[in-house]
Amino acid sequence: MHGLDEKSLLIESLKVSRQKYLKIFVLVLLIFFNFRYETPLHSSEALLISPQNRNQQSFVSKALNISGDAVVTIETQRKVFSSIEGVVPPGILNDEYFERFFGLRGLQVPRSRIEKGQGSGVIFSKEGLVLTNAHVIERTDQLIVGLSDGRRVLGNVIGEDSLTDLAVIKLRSKGPWPTAQLGDSDNLKVGDWAIAVGNPFGLENTVTLGIISNLNRDVAELGISDKRVDLIQTDAAINPGNSGGPLLNSVGEVIGINTLVRSGPGAGLGFAIPINRARKIAKDLINSGRGKHPMIGVTLSSNIKQKSNFLSQTENGAIIKYLMPNGPAEKGGLKVNDLIISINDEEISTPADVVQKINQNNLQSTLKIKILRDNIEYIKIIKPIDIYDLRL
Repeated sequence: MHGLDEKSLLIESLKVSRQKYLKIFVLVLLIFFNFRYETPLHSSEALLISPQNRNQQSFVSKALNISGDAVVTIETQRKVFSSIEGVVPPGILNDEYFERFFGLRGLQVPRSRIEKGQGSGVIFSKEGLVLTNAHVIERTDQLIVGLSDGRRVLGNVIGEDSLTDLAVIKLRSKGPWPTAQLGDSDNLKVGDWAIAVGNPFGLENTVTLGIISNLNRDVAELGISDKRVDLIQTDAAINPGNSGGPLLNSVGEVIGINTLVRSGPGAGLGFAIPINRARKIAKDLINSGRGKHPMIGVTLSSNIKQKSNFLSQTENGAIIKYLMPNGPAEKGGLKVNDLIISINDEEISTPADVVQKINQNNLQSTLKIKILRDNIEYIKIIKPIDIYDLRL
């Protein structure tokens, strides 16, 4: 019996020892895995809060360092006249005896008030030339340009172009002036970074970040019929007061001029004028005080091929739906229902392509337009005219 007790005690001792070592083993495993997977996390946190990383600039900050100082505030003032009835009560003025005695009726006294506005702009020349929207400086009597360094300078309007909503201002003081770097809007891709800079609601140096949502957006798609420009679409917030400010790329180059924001359905969509188009119009405004817009006098529509009563597809080309009487297109031999398939040997896919090719043309140069008429190809040589000459 005594021997059996010693054997039982030995077995119990081994069980206790086994449980003890099992617990120690599990504890070691837990410590190992905790160290294995948590150590890198703590290392990353240490890296994030390290002094070197704390002082590192984002690409947005670097972009602003390049062109941010050239963004300006434009304050406008204009005198607005209105007519109100004079100090004599209207009932007396309309009285027949008063009118018979004084020979007066409905006496009107002009009254004036100062209307103020605000927008944004960007200095693009060492000579103190500022690019902004035409609607920002429209019918203004006085311009005051505020710089990021605190200077406030009077400005003169060099020229404005309502069709593209662009204007150029000359600063009436001596520099030096900070200038922005102009980029190349033809190299933009959907998904590229977009940084909008301006002074929305009078809040200076406001920056918003987004991406390029679309390119070559026809203003007609936005319900705007009095403009002639394709726009860059972005989701970077563009608010009232941002108008005329620059849209920058990730390296601080100006790729567009902010022009409008869509309100109501589709709110949150911002639009900017491509800088390559703005650069060309600015050059025209500086040289002649007005923009130049080649046109041939046609109204176009997409080439729709009917597949069924419910489905249709768009094929390449643009169909002529209307010809301006005695316009360049009619004089050059184009006809209604002609399908434009190429201009200057470059393929045409949509009506927007036709407008773009014509806009890129020099008024002194002709256009080689290939059309399809009754399944036969023809070449027509058309010389555009300036749309402003057509209005004269």
